[in-house]
Amino acid sequence: MSSGASLAVVVGISFFGLTQPMSFMAVAIVGAALAAVFVYSIGSVGRSGATPLRLALAGAATSAAFISLTSAIMLPRVDLLRTFQFWIIGSVGGANWESIAAVLPLLGVGTLVCLLSARSLNSLALGDSLAVGLGVRVGRARLVSSLGAVILCGAATAIAGPIGFVGLVIPHLCRLLVGPDHRWLLPFSAIVGAALLLAADVLGRIVARPAEIEVGIVVALLGAPFFIWIVRRQKVREL
Repeated sequence: MSSGASLAVVVGISFFGLTQPMSFMAVAIVGAALAAVFVYSIGSVGRSGATPLRLALAGAATSAAFISLTSAIMLPRVDLLRTFQFWIIGSVGGANWESIAAVLPLLGVGTLVCLLSARSLNSLALGDSLAVGLGVRVGRARLVSSLGAVILCGAATAIAGPIGFVGLVIPHLCRLLVGPDHRWLLPFSAIVGAALLLAADVLGRIVARPAEIEVGIVVALLGAPFFIWIVRRQKVREL
């Protein structure tokens, strides 16, 4: 979703002359939504449907394709190369209180939607049949929780660029610490995810002093091995 949001913003800057933070947020949310629908559609192909492994692999492949498209748009535009670099790597170095204030309402709405979806997510984790038996409207629950995730992802990408792997690594780690209950897992993941992002930013500044390594690169170096471990463990379970 973050790569889709980034691609949408780059398209907006290149072909529609977008310059304002609010326009970045709107376009980023639309791009994240389209990317989410695309990944879920690809991951749902086949008898087993949208399993976690299928969604993870479909997401990784789609992200790589979106990054390639973003680079293809960026390369001929040497005049905007520095601006586009932010939308490929991601960084928190350019954040300021004005941009944070602009994105804060959306972050609040997205957080509220996700927290209110916690009980439904607990039921969905048991399987669609059991969820229906518990009185959960599966389609609506998926739509609402996905809407919250899209809003959060689009708003965060609009202010910090595409910083991947935080949403993949942190929930798995937090699930080992607090269990699968989303009423605890969601807020705990938000806190630990912020701590990881801060630690990666500090590490990037220390390692490359007096320059710095963008936080998106540091997080990717930490998250890629974890992603490989998840895929290998899931394959072993399926065997």
